[in-house]
Amino acid sequence: MKYLICTIIVFTFCVFESKAQFSSIGGIVNDSEQKPLSNSSVSLKGTVRGVQTNGKGEYILEGLKAGNYTLVVSSIGMKSIEKALFLENKEHRSENFTLENETYFLNDVQIVASRGVRGNDYMAEVEGYSINAAKKNEVIKLDNINANLAMNNSRQIFGRTPGISVWENDGSGIQLGVASRGLSPNRSWEFNMRMNGYDITPDPMGYPEAYYTPPMEVVDRIEIVRGASSLQYGPQFGGLMNFVLRKPDISTKITFESQNTMGSNGLFSTFNYLGGTRGRLSYTMYYQKRFGNGWRENSYYNTDHAHAELSYAFTNKLKVAAELTYMTYSSQQAGGLTDAQYAVDPRQSLRSRNWFSTPWLVPSVNAEYIFNSKSKISWKTFGVIAERSSVGFVKAITEVDDFKNRQVDTDFYNNFGSEIRFLSDFKIGKFKNTLASGLRYYNGNINRNQLGKGSTGSNMDFELAEGDFSRKLDFNNINKAAFFENVFRLNKKFLVTAGLRLENIKSTMDGRLNILNGQDNNLSMITRGRTFVLFGGGAEYHVSNNSEFYSNISQAYRPVLISDLIPPATTDEIDQNLKDAKGYNFDFGYRGRLGNYLSFDVDYFRLNYNDRIGTITQMNTLGQRYQYRTNLGRSLSQGFEGYLEFDPISAFIKKSKFGYLSLFASVAFIDATYKGFKTTIVVNNQIVEGNLSGKKVENAPSKINRFGVNYNKKGFSMTWQLSDIGSAYSDASNTETPNVAATTGLIPAYTVQDISASFKFLKNYNVKAGINNITNEKYFTRRAGGYPGPGILPADGRTFNVSAGVKF
Repeated sequence: MKYLICTIIVFTFCVFESKAQFSSIGGIVNDSEQKPLSNSSVSLKGTVRGVQTNGKGEYILEGLKAGNYTLVVSSIGMKSIEKALFLENKEHRSENFTLENETYFLNDVQIVASRGVRGNDYMAEVEGYSINAAKKNEVIKLDNINANLAMNNSRQIFGRTPGISVWENDGSGIQLGVASRGLSPNRSWEFNMRMNGYDITPDPMGYPEAYYTPPMEVVDRIEIVRGASSLQYGPQFGGLMNFVLRKPDISTKITFESQNTMGSNGLFSTFNYLGGTRGRLSYTMYYQKRFGNGWRENSYYNTDHAHAELSYAFTNKLKVAAELTYMTYSSQQAGGLTDAQYAVDPRQSLRSRNWFSTPWLVPSVNAEYIFNSKSKISWKTFGVIAERSSVGFVKAITEVDDFKNRQVDTDFYNNFGSEIRFLSDFKIGKFKNTLASGLRYYNGNINRNQLGKGSTGSNMDFELAEGDFSRKLDFNNINKAAFFENVFRLNKKFLVTAGLRLENIKSTMDGRLNILNGQDNNLSMITRGRTFVLFGGGAEYHVSNNSEFYSNISQAYRPVLISDLIPPATTDEIDQNLKDAKGYNFDFGYRGRLGNYLSFDVDYFRLNYNDRIGTITQMNTLGQRYQYRTNLGRSLSQGFEGYLEFDPISAFIKKSKFGYLSLFASVAFIDATYKGFKTTIVVNNQIVEGNLSGKKVENAPSKINRFGVNYNKKGFSMTWQLSDIGSAYSDASNTETPNVAATTGLIPAYTVQDISASFKFLKNYNVKAGINNITNEKYFTRRAGGYPGPGILPADGRTFNVSAGVKF
């Protein structure tokens, strides 16, 4: 303790000493009418130093050494200003600025400035350490939408993002299950899931299921890059989904925020945030507590989230930051229902002893160094120290819980990763080009313990009642990668991109598969290594300052996962030559804005998925049948995605004292079909081969349409949204009639409506309210073959929430 106290004293002394010894620049930023501009950016060109103006338009940059600087002042929709100046030792310079209005280009950061249009933004052509030019991408600004953020309501959050399918079987909002373009939403595993640019899944190359999702109340924005992200982030078919948390507030020394929500079924949520900047030091921390009983019986949840970040600019060129995120929760799983049970009462539950929990700890350290205005480098080191534990009666829903010993399964994750990224601008002729490159190392370790004999009780208890876990496996995955991608600007309107990614993956697995007659049945150690290269390229043509055509094609792959290598039974076999699934993503689209009243993005996509992994029945030399897991074939997803938002008042009336209205439509038409996928069935004790060619891919609705209206006036905003989702099959054989256990069968189409509103008053206060599933529709989005089912997992009926918040 004494060392901690000494450290705090020394650190505090250094902060105040630096303030006394160094110089500073401060002032006010106004618009052309001399009104203060809040949240304007004031930065020193070619350095890591920058702040934002506060509500009075004031800014201050402290801890500066004497020397020459270029001050850059910018704000959305305004012309930027650059001013060169020389700062004397211990000088406290005052510099005020007035910014003029400007029409901005699509190659700048896209933030909607219209009064009525509040939809998705687009990422800049080059932003941070990433190249986004020519790629299909979206930025969801959480401040721009009305949604039930306390419960992470996915269909509202992704309401303006075309083609995003959502599994709505987790009403607690703890886990996110989303996908696009006919891929599986199972814990979002087809996306490369990141937070602040680093991985948060157990192992992106071995077990990519996203058990952790940050609370949306602390998320500033969600960045989505469709499949073409495979060069810079990872090769997943779905692309990148990055949750960017609120960074330390750089406009004030201290900011405090509290948002408290109550709602249906005993919902209570409290979110508390603290952040600010003091000279070279920035900090932020939050804590969220949420609990409730859930819409269904036996669906209690209790969650705790905490996050802290410290950032310090050691020099004007070097900034170092550390982050720590922690989550823990108790989640009671209501289990599945048969079709008959669902028809009688979708809120009922026949499983009262099933529980789930995933304590999650994610540490991260990162550093950024700016060489000059053209070149910079970033380094991130991160880890995942976590568990996945479940206990319950997990047999088919047609079997009655006998209240004997429950099954316990527990995974332990101890993973480490590091990435270095470099970005540099250079000229060829008159035009600026940009090179992004990087190196990655990831070491994932999974200790899997399954089929344990748990207690006979009903509470959350993951301890073994007797013996050991029947299955104990150790899985290690080492991934090394390098990427290069370049933007070549051929003229003011046309650019092309080209790049490659080199991947090396080494996987090993050994351990005990089960215990037979008191004897360990051990797996022979499985070792798999592979090295390959992925290529991609794109083009972008600016039709005008505010619209562009874009196109991109990029290779992708899904590595063999730990679940692919584990045979369900001792007689089952895994193909020793099992290959990673490979394919590509293609996009061609047109996006832009017209004035401040119309925003649009329409595109055609094509996703080719080769070497899909599946299981077929085979016969051995003794005439015995067994299941054989191998690469069975190919699927193709193609279709159209479109987003349109229109503000008729801004278009025709320009200014209105009655407020502003926007109408939005997010539509997707998807044809996800198997083009060749071998199958087998047993008829009269004989194996009959078949093919799924022409069958629809499971869990892939043919239409995903969402429409809405948003009204806002000064501090008041209200949004109504309708989701119209097509039917889907739960299995690759496209079974129409449900089986007895409800694990296969049609997932019917459904339509559901939501409404949310917010009101900000007296600058620092707000109230929010919403009703989800206004008409209390009965529907479901998933038939689970295993945990947390099996069976139909109903979506929530009508619920409401009300919230009050304060920010100082």
